[in-house]
This record gives sequence, C-alpha cells and structure tokens, in this order.
Amino acid sequence: MLLNIMDRFEYKNGTLHCEDVSVADIAAEVGTPVYIYSADTLRHHYRTLSKAFADLDTTICYSVKGLGNINVLKLLAAEGCGFDIVSGGELARVQAAGGDTSRVVFAGVAKTDQEIQQALQAGIGMFNVESEEELENLSRIAAELEIKTHAALRVNPDVFDPKTHTYTVTGKKETKFGVDIDRAFEVYKCFGQDPYVTLDGLDLHIGSPIYSPKPYEDAIGKALGLIGEIRSAGMEINVIDIGGGYAADYETGKSPAATEYAQPIVALLKDQGLRVIIEPGRFISCNSGILLTRVLYGKKGGEKRFAIVDGAMTDLIRPALYQAEHFIYPAQLGEDQPSPERKITFEPTGGVKVDIVGGVCESSDVLGYGRVLPPLKRGDLLAVFSAGAYGFVMSSQYNARPRAAEVLVEGASWRVIRRRETYEDLMQAEMCD
Repeated sequence: MLLNIMDRFEYKNGTLHCEDVSVADIAAEVGTPVYIYSADTLRHHYRTLSKAFADLDTTICYSVKGLGNINVLKLLAAEGCGFDIVSGGELARVQAAGGDTSRVVFAGVAKTDQEIQQALQAGIGMFNVESEEELENLSRIAAELEIKTHAALRVNPDVFDPKTHTYTVTGKKETKFGVDIDRAFEVYKCFGQDPYVTLDGLDLHIGSPIYSPKPYEDAIGKALGLIGEIRSAGMEINVIDIGGGYAADYETGKSPAATEYAQPIVALLKDQGLRVIIEPGRFISCNSGILLTRVLYGKKGGEKRFAIVDGAMTDLIRPALYQAEHFIYPAQLGEDQPSPERKITFEPTGGVKVDIVGGVCESSDVLGYGRVLPPLKRGDLLAVFSAGAYGFVMSSQYNARPRAAEVLVEGASWRVIRRRETYEDLMQAEMCD
C-alpha cells in the first residue's frame, strides 16, 4: 500500500532504483538515453486524485499529450481512467490501448473534418469546442453522418496563476483557446437547440502547471455564475469540465497535495447537479518517469565546467523551451555519498558546479545550468527526475538523432515499451520509390 509519496525512485545501497529495479541494470541492457517509468507511481497518483474528488460525480480523463505510450494508457484504462485528447492521433492511441471511448473528451482549437468524423464514429463522450465556427462545423458533420453527440463550450474565465509560464497560460482572454466568458451566453442561446450536438457542458482550462487551488476557485466561481444564467434561460448544463494543470513535484514538496486542490473545488461543486470532468496530465505522469543519460565527456570553457551527456534537447526539450528546471543527479553514488535532497539548489560536500549539456548543435541544448554534483567521469549515469510528463512526447529527431527507448517497471520486473529508434526508422517514411 503506497503512502502519500512523490514517486518510487529511491537510492538503495548507493544505486538509484525504480521500484525494485536498479536503473543501472536497465541501462546496461537497453542503453542510454532511456526513459524509465514506474507503474506503481502512475497508479498511485491516479488513485490519489480519484479519492480526493470522490465526493463529486467525477470522471478523470488523463491528458494523453503528457505521456502517450499505449502501454501507459493501457495501465490507466485498467484503472477505469478516461482520456483527454487533442488530436486524431491521440484518439487512435486510446483505441489501441483499449480505452473506453465514451470516457474521452476531445479538446483543441484546430480539429480537422477528418478528426471530427473519426471521433464521432468512435463514439467519444464529449467535444470541448473552442469557437463558434468549430461548433457550426461539428454540427454540420454530425448531421451529415447522422450521429448525435455532446459538446462543452470552452470558456476563458480570464484568470491565471502568476507562477505559470507564459507559454502555458490558457485561461486569459488574449489566447487562441476557447471563447471569452463575456460572449458565452449568446453561443449557448444560438446553438442550444441543435438536433445533433447537445451543448450541455461548460469547459475550463486555465493553464499548467498551477501551484494553488485559488485560480481554480476563481474560474469555477465565474463559471457557476454563467451556468446559473444559462439555466435561468431554460437551457440545460449537465457537465462542467474544470480542466487540468495540477502541478507535480519537480522538487520535493513544491506542489500541493491532491486533497489541497480538491477541497475548495468540491465545496464549490458538491450541490450543483453537475457531472465533473478533470483532465490531469503531469500530476499523474510527471514523477512516474526519469530520463537516464550517460556522461560522454567533461570539459572546461572559460570559468565554466560542462558535463556533456548522450541525452539532449531532442530527448527532453522542456529546459530549452520553458526554462524548466529538473532535478539531476548521478544514478550511482560513492560509498561516502548520502542520498540527495531533491532540490535544484542541493549541493553535496565536495561537489563541482557544471552545466549539463547535450550534443545538439544549439546553444540552448542544456538540461541543467550550474548544478553542483559529485565529481563526474566518463560513463557515469545521470538521472533527470520528474521527466514523465512532456518528456518523450515532445522529443524529436533533429540532427538525425534516433529517439530514446522507453521502459516500464513493475515491482522487480521491467520491459521495453518502446524500442530505441534506428537510423532506418529515421528514413523509413522517405523511402517512397
């Protein structure tokens, strides 16, 4: 039985383990860089969130964009999890994983006709519609196919968390996402009687990661005012989708527990007669994964020291794209080295300050700036923690670099759930003759 833990990565006898498996043993067989996920951690965070919102009629729809490996989706589907998707490709992944499509919500501002048809034919639970023109198009396609569906209008409540990176703020008026809350009532009036699209939901998403429940309280408060206005006009609203964005611990104790998010939200929604959808992504998957990389070279440049590793921004782009900071530390400790405290500022005795960089031909290819680490040598393994969300899914083949392998650990066993790409994989789609 898991307690309220951050994850199942811990040092045992000086060696980092994922659950009961040494990550060095995985690297010896699979190579590096490699993503390693803990099944126990995935289940734990899903169950923790489910329990926290148990007093509401809640559907948890895991955000596939965070970590979309079909083996991970199978694991969550077996828990009863639904899914939040933003493309036809993500829907195909859910279907391949055996997910219940009636528990799928489809968001995204640029759904193509083909994707809408695909989702209608798959019988998804709800479309989160992001503009009036999209709603018109959904209505047209549903009528042509003679398939009835449900939709929620995504509204922008104009709130945000000041700790959220500007690239991931989505609930302000000045955004490509959703409809301004000021004009939402007119949209419901206009489309409320559509014969094929039942517009009986309201969708919110204010950004990610959100480090306090207060922005959710503010957004839901505004949404409930709109719902009251809609209901007073004789229209039905049965569903509220409060989105995701719940933060994860990139450093120990950085983020609120699930119960801290849930308590004020449950208090606001408990007696509103609404089915509640939540769309967690990083809260479930972030701390379930590490990126394991190997030191290739050390060098000095001016006053700086560098640890050059075989992982790069092509494997984990978050530091380059969002200036994100992940805790990074050797996977194997010396005899006199204690297990580290997971803080970016942690400095072991006798440590050396280094920038941890990859081999991509970009100056932004840095996994960590100015980290104080035990002295490193060629061949040492470094673990980049909290890499289970927006890690592999955002990886690329830039510089013709094959993408990393993915491994899933369950207890004392592990298996490759995505093999390392080959040079042939890089060129396969180009073999058109």
